[in-house]
Amino acid sequence: MDYNIKLENLNFEGPFDLLLHLIKKNEMDIYDIKIYDITNEYLSYIKKMKEIDLEVTSEFIVVAATLLEIKSKMLLPKAENDNKEEEDPRANLIEKLVEYKKFKAVSEFLKEVIKENGQTFSKKAEIIDDSLSENVNEDVLKNITMLDLYNLYNELINRYRNKINENNTLLTQIPVDKFKIEDKMIQISTALRKGKKYNFKELIKDCSSKIEVVVMFLALLELIKMRDVMAFQEYSFSDIYVERIEVDEGQ
Repeated sequence: MDYNIKLENLNFEGPFDLLLHLIKKNEMDIYDIKIYDITNEYLSYIKKMKEIDLEVTSEFIVVAATLLEIKSKMLLPKAENDNKEEEDPRANLIEKLVEYKKFKAVSEFLKEVIKENGQTFSKKAEIIDDSLSENVNEDVLKNITMLDLYNLYNELINRYRNKINENNTLLTQIPVDKFKIEDKMIQISTALRKGKKYNFKELIKDCSSKIEVVVMFLALLELIKMRDVMAFQEYSFSDIYVERIEVDEGQ
């Protein structure tokens, strides 16, 4: 049964709730309750309930009787010849109060969780329009054949394999200026004199390392800057073609 008794602008959900309030109010240690003070104040609260016509439930009366019993036991004189360590008459009450305090703390925590969840709003799952997804797929795969996909797959695999350093050895010395941009510029210019147009992949096929490829590319950029060669692609990320710029001697 749920009890919620309001007294002095305070709500008490049962007799143990009232006891905890009195312990906290009087700054007592729950493991060392001053039973005389707490009993008198507890009975005073029950008297106030009756004065304002509040129904005092049997649970409140049972706890009041328990407090009086403990109080009477603690007032009794101890036998002088009794060497046995007597059990604290408050022990059973303290144990119940500690358990009640734990459950009350959990209850307060769950109330806060419920309050926070009440302010949380979830987003419903979206219904994806199949027609929109079909249009997107059509745009992406427009003018793409199975052969194009096959070639693209092979190119990606080859790029991956080329990135793998199969001769991975620990370098004991760092080569200084092993590849020079000036030398690579001469190499590219010499190759372009043999043929009008070259694929850049053909120019770097004999490169032994990544750094040599980088130097070769920098050399190409220098030649483009000097207007000795021109480079172009059919579309983004496609092969780079390099062509020598013919100079009209009459100009």
